[in-house]
Amino acid sequence: MRRLSLFIATSLDGYIAKPNDDLSFLKLVEKEGEDYGYAEFTSRIDTCIIGRKTYDYVVKEIGVSHYDNGERDIYVITRTERPDVGRIKFYTGNLPDLIEKLRSEEGKNIYCDGGAEIINEFLKTDLVDEMIISVVPILLGNGTKLFQDGRPEQTLEFMSAKTFDTGLVQLHYKRHS
Repeated sequence: MRRLSLFIATSLDGYIAKPNDDLSFLKLVEKEGEDYGYAEFTSRIDTCIIGRKTYDYVVKEIGVSHYDNGERDIYVITRTERPDVGRIKFYTGNLPDLIEKLRSEEGKNIYCDGGAEIINEFLKTDLVDEMIISVVPILLGNGTKLFQDGRPEQTLEFMSAKTFDTGLVQLHYKRHS
């Protein structure tokens, strides 16, 4: 069965963005030739789910080619209907229904690229199968929390922890079966 996975960076105090969706703190751990396992991770996925605000930010900062590379289907979760663009689909429906549909299809794993609102909706309905969380050595004190209140308690199975010379620590957990 296709797994739904998170691969995301957070500050030590649990924020995935500073106020105003500022991701500049990620530059602290940028290092030439180091992708923290992202290429290996994305080689195992063929579908990406992303919130509209995160999608808009990445398109503005990096360009649409980051998503529309012809290698995977992209579902942008939005409240406003928009026409699909290539393999980018703008989805306004029920998230559990989308995951059920995707899991019933043949393919590689499914990647939730954020943002926090989408991640927490998946956590509320116990749909996340694995989490790879990269902890950046900074305390932001404010911003967008990765884990929001109002979720059910979930026990996770520890898979691994990797440390990097930039100070980043990457934690890998699976949903406890």
